[in-house]
Amino acid sequence: MEELVRESMREQAGQGAPLPGDFADRVLAARRRRRTRTVAGTSLAAMTAAVVAVAVPGLGSGTERQETSPASELKSGDVVAHPGQTPPRDLIAAGGTALAAYSTNARVKQPDGDEIVTRTYRLLDQKTGTYRKDTRWTWLDVAPGMRTAAVLEGKLPTGRIGLLNLLTGKVERWIPVDRKVGGVEFSPDGRKLVATTYEKSPDLLDMDRPMHDGKRELPGPADPSRTGFYVIDVASGKSGWSAVKTAQGNGWPGEINTREDFAFSQDGTLVYSNLTMAPYRRYYDFEGHKKSTPPKEKHLGSFNGAGLSPDGKLAAGDFVGGSKTTASEVVDPLTGKRVAKVPGQQLLAWADSKRLIAWDIAPGTSEYRNRLVLVTIGSQKTVPLSGFRSSKADAVSRWEPVFAER
Repeated sequence: MEELVRESMREQAGQGAPLPGDFADRVLAARRRRRTRTVAGTSLAAMTAAVVAVAVPGLGSGTERQETSPASELKSGDVVAHPGQTPPRDLIAAGGTALAAYSTNARVKQPDGDEIVTRTYRLLDQKTGTYRKDTRWTWLDVAPGMRTAAVLEGKLPTGRIGLLNLLTGKVERWIPVDRKVGGVEFSPDGRKLVATTYEKSPDLLDMDRPMHDGKRELPGPADPSRTGFYVIDVASGKSGWSAVKTAQGNGWPGEINTREDFAFSQDGTLVYSNLTMAPYRRYYDFEGHKKSTPPKEKHLGSFNGAGLSPDGKLAAGDFVGGSKTTASEVVDPLTGKRVAKVPGQQLLAWADSKRLIAWDIAPGTSEYRNRLVLVTIGSQKTVPLSGFRSSKADAVSRWEPVFAER
């Protein structure tokens, strides 16, 4: 869907048409990439046990395993849905994946007319199975197994990363960094973090780069200030920083968005950054050297979050619907050939190797009034998982999901 939005933006710009007032919010909305990864042939129970074993590396002497089992494991039904809730109040899950947290955004005014997009998170309370507001954090990611979150606090970028125990709600350890970071993400096995470094807030809207809503000028996305990334060993806290230069273009969009965090490749051996233009991704080793795209990641959808299926045989593709219908494709990861066409606007995460969690709309409604659904390869049926988000960018029910393996 982002590709369609970006094409719409180009068309509007070429025609001199005014941009909608909430366009910057929608462009900057975090399209977090959350993937489910399992070993082919591994049962859900075995997968869960294996994930828990690595979910909290280096956070103590193992006493975490004697605590009460987390709600994400106790509520082990194949599908846990709450289609009447938006934002969600109770656990949502399908197969091996759960909604670990979600955020709502607000624009906070700054001097000289600038604004900063800020997030308020609701994290799954692993004791009650409900989502609870936690205003301490300005960015977070949840590790596989859903027992640990990496958190950032205060004004971004910041100089330390916290490891939050999701069973106790306490930060077990802080990892200091010399260069300030604005985003963090766990590796597929939960043993590493990639932390993206910035000189300025990655969520800044700059009045010197305005956008017009047809009535007035509003601050637009600022020049990117990204400088590179850390790869951090969670157990020891040891890290290495790599500089990554960003090509500066004239005007917006440039090569990357104001916030463009690094993420791990699906085998965890490289990191990558999304780009605003083809080839849409660029890969690096942990020392910051450019690398070729892994063979199985050459045909991933440009802006979906699901990536490879747990068995590695399929890849989530792009939006292939029409003006009145929604659909997304599933492709062969090595050839890019379409294998299936499923309902949904945007494929977000794999529940297992045959089902995906997606955003979708009710027929004939706004493309922004969407809800989480479960789709199955070979079927046109969708199973609602949440209620519909508001189509208004500043509405309290406009929330962004964070998925993790449960």
